[in-house]
Amino acid sequence: MSTFNGLPAHVLLVHVIVVLVPLTAALLILCALWPAARGRLIWPVVGLAVLVTALTPVTVEAGEWFQRQLGMPPVVDEHARLGHQMLYFVPPLLISAVVLAFAHLRQERGKAVGRAAVAVIALLAIATGAAAVWQTYRVGDSGAHAVWNGVLNH
Repeated sequence: MSTFNGLPAHVLLVHVIVVLVPLTAALLILCALWPAARGRLIWPVVGLAVLVTALTPVTVEAGEWFQRQLGMPPVVDEHARLGHQMLYFVPPLLISAVVLAFAHLRQERGKAVGRAAVAVIALLAIATGAAAVWQTYRVGDSGAHAVWNGVLNH
């Protein structure tokens, strides 16, 4: 996908990622730490994690197309490098959400999930959520600098 209604698809998709990655991470952490929230939100969180995991490579691919259109200014190279790294930060959100959903299902079925296991899952959710949000910030910041410093004014 290169353009949508005349705009580079990357410019549109990136806004979805910038909203959904932090939202998914925050809800995942909430579900990991608060059992009442888990009961209501775990399945939407899993759905969001699947969506974000699917959209991230599409956004990266659209960004590669956009980068080819712009040439290779160093600030765009840095943004592209950081954007590619998102492919390593988003799938752990999905893995964490699935592990938490599995633990939730076990508890709903009356099977014990040990405190140590719950603590490890919570730490996994916090770590993957925080890392994904931090990387989203880094990518977005580098893209904003590229735009607002005039590099992408075409």
